[in-house]
Amino acid sequence: MSCRSSVPACSLWLELKSLSVYRHVLTRPVTAALTVLLEAAAEWEDCPKAASRLCEGWGNLCATLAAKGRLDSLPAALAAEVLEDDNPFSSLLSAGKPVPERLRSAALRDLQVLYRCALVRPGELLAGVTLPLEALLPEWGSEPADAPMDQSWGERLEALAAYHQAHGCGRFARHRAFLWRDGELLPVEHPDPIRLSNLKGYEYQRQIAVDNTLAFLNGFEANNMLLYGDRGTGKSSTVKALLNEYAGEGLRMIEMPKEFLRQLPDLTGYLSGVPMKFIVFIDDLSFAGDDDNFAALKAVLEGGLASRPRNVIIYATSNRRHLLRESFQDRNGDDLHSADTVQESVSLSDRFGISLTFLMPDKQRFLEIVEQIAADRKLRVDRQELLAAAERWALERGARSPRYARQFVADAEARLARGERL
Repeated sequence: MSCRSSVPACSLWLELKSLSVYRHVLTRPVTAALTVLLEAAAEWEDCPKAASRLCEGWGNLCATLAAKGRLDSLPAALAAEVLEDDNPFSSLLSAGKPVPERLRSAALRDLQVLYRCALVRPGELLAGVTLPLEALLPEWGSEPADAPMDQSWGERLEALAAYHQAHGCGRFARHRAFLWRDGELLPVEHPDPIRLSNLKGYEYQRQIAVDNTLAFLNGFEANNMLLYGDRGTGKSSTVKALLNEYAGEGLRMIEMPKEFLRQLPDLTGYLSGVPMKFIVFIDDLSFAGDDDNFAALKAVLEGGLASRPRNVIIYATSNRRHLLRESFQDRNGDDLHSADTVQESVSLSDRFGISLTFLMPDKQRFLEIVEQIAADRKLRVDRQELLAAAERWALERGARSPRYARQFVADAEARLARGERL
């Protein structure tokens, strides 16, 4: 291939192709688009076919940067892909473990190559092009990347190590919430953004949940937690809000459907080698008497040969205190050891160190919750009119709950915006 064109294009392209530790970065959108463009610029031979490849690569890079909101900064876009890469070097940094010298040298060399590529400017790639393309092509910006990539990347080892220890690497740096689906960990692209400040009532229960989560994040032995009670009282929202509150401190969450609970030992075994803190979230938990997943969860909570990793904790929600659905036949049937049957039904819930109860609020507390949510949304409406309409809303649905309060206020906000009365 001819390298007669721009001075940096050929050497930068060849250096990118020779990445080793950070090689997977070449498959990420911005780096891949930049590689194609550098190759097109390197093989420039002043012919229509080469011009087509150059312009196509140019447009693709700018489109990729624009899609990520990074058209003003190629360094920031490339730095994000570097920080999110999962490789032996970044894994050791995130775990706080020593890095072998040869691996360190190879990684720092890769980082310097990527840094030089991030700084390439549009005009430099057109230095050897005879066609008047510069005025016709879009441009990208070269604003500096944020810390820890705000300086020469190969000289930022300590800052890079601090970043990975706080945020992890690979998928756990890119995402904070995941779904477990039949042996596969799937990222949640748009997790529920609810925060603790959005939740009204149940302050005592939420403070216990916060304290337990902080103990877990600070390295103390924390308890698995069961949040049980009436529907719509904020059990699941509390767990999700904890993630949003403390994701910046290294907390991640994996939701596991109960039909996959037999795979829970596989998940905890995998997570034990990851230097992050994980809440395994099991929503709406209950079991039939013959459910194999019942025994699987019991073994992971307490009683199995393999202990639960210190970086994993289990939070579950349920409408049932004892989780295992019972019938009168279970208590008065033909089992010769009926007491053992009853004990089995409560043994799982007893293995959660903390059990928090969420019950429906009374009328006064329900209306207080409505007022608090309305104040957060800055609704301008007569107080008595608001409360009377909220009570009608609850009576029509046969219950008072924080969920119904939120639904009512959302409906009221839309009605008021249309100039209607509640």
